[in-house]
Amino acid sequence: MAKQKKGIKPTLIWNSNWEYSPAPESAKPAAIAKKYELFIDGKWQQPVEKGYFKTINPATEEVLSDVATASKKDVDKAVTAARNAYEKYWRKLSGAERGKYIFRIARIMQERARELAITETLDGGKPIKESRDFDIPTAANHFFYYAGWADKLAYAFPNQKVSSLGVAGQITPWNFPLLMAAWKIAPALATGNTVVLKPAETTPLTTLKLAEIIQEADLPPGVVNIITGSGETGVMLTQHPNINKIAFTGSTEVGKLIQATLAGTSKKLTLELGGKGANIIFEDAPIDQAVEGVINGIFFNQGHVCCAGSRLYVQESIAKTFIAKLKDRLATLRVGDPMDKNTDIGAINSFQQLKSIQSYIEIGKKEGASFYQSKCKIPNQGYFCPPILFSNVAQSSRIAQEEIFGPVLCILTFRTEDEVIEKANNTPYGLSAGVWTDKGARIFNLTKRLRAGVIWANTYNLFDPVSPFGGYKESGFGREGGLHGLYPYVQLS
Repeated sequence: MAKQKKGIKPTLIWNSNWEYSPAPESAKPAAIAKKYELFIDGKWQQPVEKGYFKTINPATEEVLSDVATASKKDVDKAVTAARNAYEKYWRKLSGAERGKYIFRIARIMQERARELAITETLDGGKPIKESRDFDIPTAANHFFYYAGWADKLAYAFPNQKVSSLGVAGQITPWNFPLLMAAWKIAPALATGNTVVLKPAETTPLTTLKLAEIIQEADLPPGVVNIITGSGETGVMLTQHPNINKIAFTGSTEVGKLIQATLAGTSKKLTLELGGKGANIIFEDAPIDQAVEGVINGIFFNQGHVCCAGSRLYVQESIAKTFIAKLKDRLATLRVGDPMDKNTDIGAINSFQQLKSIQSYIEIGKKEGASFYQSKCKIPNQGYFCPPILFSNVAQSSRIAQEEIFGPVLCILTFRTEDEVIEKANNTPYGLSAGVWTDKGARIFNLTKRLRAGVIWANTYNLFDPVSPFGGYKESGFGREGGLHGLYPYVQLS
């Protein structure tokens, strides 16, 4: 809103009369069942020990469903079903026929997109517009993409004999449950492997709906099995002797344990772990565009993104102006009901994660960083955290070195290219980075020298099935997506 008096230049007043009427999405299309069993050998099966856990809506703290807990016997059943399907049917099927099944899954996902988007938001807390416009379409696109590769493996790996590995054990995180499942399942099926997948305990529902879609697509029994449970279930899966490949996306701590467990075995392993992405703004960057990129880089999905641009490096000459614009933009972000189409920042995924974020906020204050928090209203119920900026952050600060995994941005400054490269690489992680500048030569220089698996230029957090994704150092190894995403699931000779 602009106020103007005679002889006075109009100014933009943020958070004044900009009111949005609520635009809630209905939860009815989600059609969430009261109870979910294990999906093993093409059918729903009760857990042997009849254990269940509750999955809740983080925005309301209401129970959504009771979900089965897989025991060791259940894991054995799932792996056996996957092995039988692999040996008797799936490995012998032509690539063209495998591609038809994968394509069918993608089409049904599109048909049920609204249901999946609402379920993703209810179970995970992310804004409905993100689930609707990003998560579900991108997940379906990954199945479409790898359906196309299924009969072209000879062209993907020319002059090499390509064979599948066998049974893949896959563990997905809670921040992008359906998308991560697509990243893992689609290339595994395209290359002739069968799958046992365990979704995160706090967000299992869209993966279980994917099991319904797999049934509807008439995928042969046992080709994809989905088991639910806590971290213990994941340990049983990774340690199972009849698994040929483990793909894990999650925390660096758990990834290290998995790597240690599999050391000395014949199992293949890919790890996509934590990150502390550097988003670098040079003085010649398009400032307003860069502000939007920074906002999307850190506050997308409440900051629950392993490649989030959680470290912002701004060149000193524009730092004051840029931070002022960033604070103005922060004031416009709407925090609240994830089911409201106007919401920009939804609910933190769990109470434990909210407590972790709050502890890092206190650490940042104690370390002497300048604290700025958006003055927005948040609901009284549920797990919510307003967007936060820390400026005057030291390079050695814990909030600049450790992954917070929430809507918290650390701002640092630099003078030269060499300085910012050294600072950006000075972290245990190496997953992502962003570069904002008008000079192409500078972009190429930084992309060569930054130790990050994914680097965006004049944008941030854009994904495509064609592009590989993965990291260096403590961010893991291996790539998912693109042609590179086929390599972890094949044996070449």
